[in-house]
Amino acid sequence: MTFHIVTVFPELIEPYLKGSIVGRGVSSRLVKIKIYNLRDFTRDRHRKIDDKPYGGGPGMVISVEPLALALKQILKGKSKSKTKVIITAPAGKQFNSQTARSLASRYEDVVIIAGRYEGLDERIVKILKSKNGFDAKAEEISVGPYVLTGGELPALVIIDAIMRHIDGVLGKAESLEEKRLGVGIPAYTRPENFRFLEKNYKVPRPLLSGNHKKIEAWRRKNRKIG
Repeated sequence: MTFHIVTVFPELIEPYLKGSIVGRGVSSRLVKIKIYNLRDFTRDRHRKIDDKPYGGGPGMVISVEPLALALKQILKGKSKSKTKVIITAPAGKQFNSQTARSLASRYEDVVIIAGRYEGLDERIVKILKSKNGFDAKAEEISVGPYVLTGGELPALVIIDAIMRHIDGVLGKAESLEEKRLGVGIPAYTRPENFRFLEKNYKVPRPLLSGNHKKIEAWRRKNRKIG
């Protein structure tokens, strides 16, 4: 799978992509990640990518032209059925593990437009979905019921969540919490007994029993998400 990230601030994204599981997935060539600086698709000498909103109001809006030119380059030659375009937006569809799993299994290219400022010129959404435009599978997605200053963090969240479902990225399929007992399973490690401020904190006894049925039953009973 190849991820394509369109952003005004590539320097916010690059460091995370080089570390941990994401970096390992890239270095092992299980995934590719391409970053596109939106300013590279401007036509004026100031590389301006935003302007004041029509109708008045505070803030700036990302202009339609550099977005259209960037998408024209990214989508050229891509399979429409195997390419998904995501716009990070607070009002978008709520992102979850089921969505991440579906994207990992259905698409070869995932394009993420990191929103900024007061948002994107709405015409880019129409161009993406129009048969006279890109005729692409495009969707606005939110990573939570809150507003951030930009779409770079949501883009990284989406990539991280999708990558976990790509074969080989985590090493073993059973590393996926979702394929075991679900998320929110309490975990413990050495020491067995931790004394702190005159109080003992012990590992629950079922986890020390060696009885796999008892361990699984305890974990099911105590998971934080049902």
